[in-house]
Formats: sequence, C-alpha cells, structure tokens
Amino acid sequence: MSVFTEQTRERAREIIARYPADRSRSALLPLLHLVQSEEGYVSPAGVEFCAEVLGLNKAQVGAVATFYTMYKRKPTGDFLVSVCTNTMCNVLGGQEVYDTLAEHLGVGHDETTADGKITLEHAECLAACDYGPVMTVNYDFFDGVDPQGALGVVEELRAGGRPMPTRGARLCTLKEMAVQLAGFADEREGAVADGGPGEPTLRGLRLAEQHGISVPGFDPNTPIRSKAEADQAAAQAKAAEAAKAPPAAAPASGNGAKPGTPGNAGVGEPAPAAAASGSTAPDVKAPDDKSPQVRTAETRQPDAQTAVPDAPGTKIPTDSTAPAPRDAQKAQAAGVAANPPAGDGKPAGDEAGAQQRNLKEAEAGANTGPAVASETGGQK
Repeated sequence: MSVFTEQTRERAREIIARYPADRSRSALLPLLHLVQSEEGYVSPAGVEFCAEVLGLNKAQVGAVATFYTMYKRKPTGDFLVSVCTNTMCNVLGGQEVYDTLAEHLGVGHDETTADGKITLEHAECLAACDYGPVMTVNYDFFDGVDPQGALGVVEELRAGGRPMPTRGARLCTLKEMAVQLAGFADEREGAVADGGPGEPTLRGLRLAEQHGISVPGFDPNTPIRSKAEADQAAAQAKAAEAAKAPPAAAPASGNGAKPGTPGNAGVGEPAPAAAASGSTAPDVKAPDDKSPQVRTAETRQPDAQTAVPDAPGTKIPTDSTAPAPRDAQKAQAAGVAANPPAGDGKPAGDEAGAQQRNLKEAEAGANTGPAVASETGGQK
C-alpha cells in the first residue's frame, strides 16, 4: 500500500500537467520536493513514487535525488539549520558559529537532535557574502549571526517558537517549505506579510538614485509578451521593412517574355529569390522551429535521415564506401612502425645514439667557446 496520500497524488498530477506531454520528465525536481513534503525526506518509497508517475526507472530518479543537497536521504528535523562555513563567512566567524551549535546541540553535520526538532549542517555557500556570517533555517536567512545569536535562534525553535528571519517570510517547517518548493502557495495566514530586503541588497539602487542613473526607455508597466505575440510583432516589423526597401532591378529580357515571369524579371520588378541570390539551396526552417533536444541530437550525431543544414558546423551527411579491411590493416601497420615502443625506461622517441653523440659534443665543446644547438637539440 502506498504511503502517499490522495492529496499528494493529486498534486503530482497537477505538477506533471505544467509541462508538455513529451517533456513530463522535467517535473522530477518539484515531484521530489513533493514527496519530501510528506515524509520529511526522499525515501525509497518516494523514489519509487516519482518513477511510477513519470514512467522512469528508480535508478534515474535516484541519480537526481542524490545529486542535489536539498533532497534529504534520511529523516530530517522540523528545522534545517544551515551555517555557512565557506571562505567569506568563515573569515567573519562562521566556523565558530557552527562549532558552538554543534557542541550545544550534541550533533554533527547532517545529524538531527534527539527530539527531532533540529537538523544541523554546514553549507559551502549560501550566496549572501555581503551579510556574513549567515545561517538559514529552512532556507530563510539570519544575517550577521554570532554564536550567541545562533544559540538563541535554535533554543527558540526547540521551545516551539518561530523567530523572525532577517529577510524573508515567517518561518515554516521543512515539510511546509518543501510544499512551496514543489510550486504550491503557502496557505498560512500572514505567511508572506513580513520581511523585507536588507540594506546591502538595496545599495545599488540607492547609488543609482543618488547619481540619477536609470535604464533608458525603461517602463516597469510594459507587459511581457508571449512567444506567439513576439513572433507576430517580428513578422510585422519584417514586412514593414521589406515594404520600405527599394525593389531590386533585374536586366530586361529580350525574348519577349512577360514581365515578372520566373527567370525574366522585368526592370523595376523584384526578381525571384533564387534568381536574385544565385542559390539553389532548399529553404530550411529556422532552428527555433525544432525542439532544442532534437536540434542538439542532430548536431551531435547527424545521419542520412536527420539532415541539419541549419545546425552550426555540420554538413549534410552523404553515403560513402567504407574502407576495405586491407586498407585499414595497412594503415594500422604503418602507425605501429612509425611509433616504436619505448624501452630501457626512456620516453618514446628517444634514441640512445643521439643521446651519446650529444653528450660527447657537449664535453668536447666545453673548452672551445659558446655552445650551439646540435641537430637533436643538445648543446655543443
């Protein structure tokens, strides 16, 4: 019997529906967060569930789940406390913060307290160097922490409180956070009512205001067009540009053909594209008309069935006669003869005779003046 509730299965279907039918595998990352929201970690049952709903095998799901550190492979506490111990935060005291918490809680990296409340980990970087040293609780920031301040945060968490992060919304449990990471809104009352940006984050904006710097022609109310709308606008602009361009003149035909007929464009009439350019190459759809996956596969391994003249650096493959086995054997034998194996512990290509000759030349030239290069690179 499955350990996952019907609500989780319904959410899984909703996640998968966000992606094109032939790209459902892209739903794996949010699905892993979803199963973690129910069990508190990605269990073997969670891996099997994701594989089942996406039509993958468990090895494919497990490879992704073990790659990202946000997916936990063993039960995790309600609050994941991550202390940055990378270079910047370490210089500012991050390691001391981590060591103090580890000693106080009696746990090490990726270990959970006996009451199941706190899981402690050291993080390589939390991308907030201008606020260091920093720690996060379920990925919400506590900036400029010191050992005593960090102790105060974890003790309040163990007592059932929810200390306010320096930046961001109110704290929630790791399971609640996993629901949000899966792409669902936080339904708690006032969940996003608090928090705000820090002063270092706003520093660039402050400087721009002070010096009157702004983006030319920027309108924050400009709507973001869909791809179809953008393509339509581009086509209209191209058509308008073509209408403004002067018509291409072609030499008048002396055979009495009607103006505008192919190969007989009259003066003042645009010539057909092939006649104007002299190209007989077939029209090829723009690369954007193909899916990126198909275009990449064709670029890497084109064959006679997947001609890709639009792919940079590739040529349309043509059938050719395979080399005869005797030719291949002859080429291999020539390669072996030209590259004799090394012997006597010397690098391949070294010849004892040349070495001895260079040595004698160097000894003889020691008393005869400046050294000059020998034919094999020695000095004489």
